[in-house]
Amino acid sequence: MQRRRSTLWKLKLRHYRTPRCVAFPRRVGDNQHGCVLRAFSSHRVNLPNSITLTRIASIPLLIWILSSSRFSSEHGEKELLASTVFILASITDGIDGYLARKRGQITTMGMLLDPLADKLLIAAAFITLVQFNPALVPAWMAVIIIGREFLVSGLRSIAASEGFTIEASDLGKFKMFVQIVSVVAVILAHRWHEWHLFSFYILPVYWIALLAIWYMVLLSLVSAGDYFIAFWSKIDRQSEKRRRRSFVLSRRRKRDVQAVKT
Repeated sequence: MQRRRSTLWKLKLRHYRTPRCVAFPRRVGDNQHGCVLRAFSSHRVNLPNSITLTRIASIPLLIWILSSSRFSSEHGEKELLASTVFILASITDGIDGYLARKRGQITTMGMLLDPLADKLLIAAAFITLVQFNPALVPAWMAVIIIGREFLVSGLRSIAASEGFTIEASDLGKFKMFVQIVSVVAVILAHRWHEWHLFSFYILPVYWIALLAIWYMVLLSLVSAGDYFIAFWSKIDRQSEKRRRRSFVLSRRRKRDVQAVKT
């Protein structure tokens, strides 16, 4: 009996004792199991999230370059610098996702920041272009392009609350490439109508910007319709499943009530 009491006492002590994995060591190297190291590293911002934050930080820099009079457009310094910042920020959109999948660092923070950074970058770029080059980007074009971004975000949030996801289509991925081309072309067209790359070739920057921005508007409308159709079909299936489930449950309840009465 005394052995049993001592065994129970040891078990209680082991239960209330602070585990070595949770205890804070004097030095990080004192932890033999590496639990504290994993806890610290999970709360740190990893490399993909750092790249996403860099993309967000580049947004005010882009706005400042295009809106400030510190840089001159006489030799195209402002246009070249703004185009470089926007291209580098757009490239990070693919780098952070690739690194997150390859390194196994897909986090909730990254899933929240990545689409938010994309929407902020596109919205900031087109709003600034309305002031920077209104001849090519009137306000109504910016409203359509930015409105499409918020529409897709709203549909995705509703889909997530209903328990399903709307995956990005190939049309949406192609739209991102067209966005980069249109924004860069409109920025460069503010200074140059054409580029003389070689003695025998002329790059029509203005016409590329004009066609790209109109194609961007058309693609935004088409991709918004594509997302809405995908959302409507999935939400219709969910509502149909709910109706069937409620119908089956109501029939079961009626049977149970009849069985109790008999």
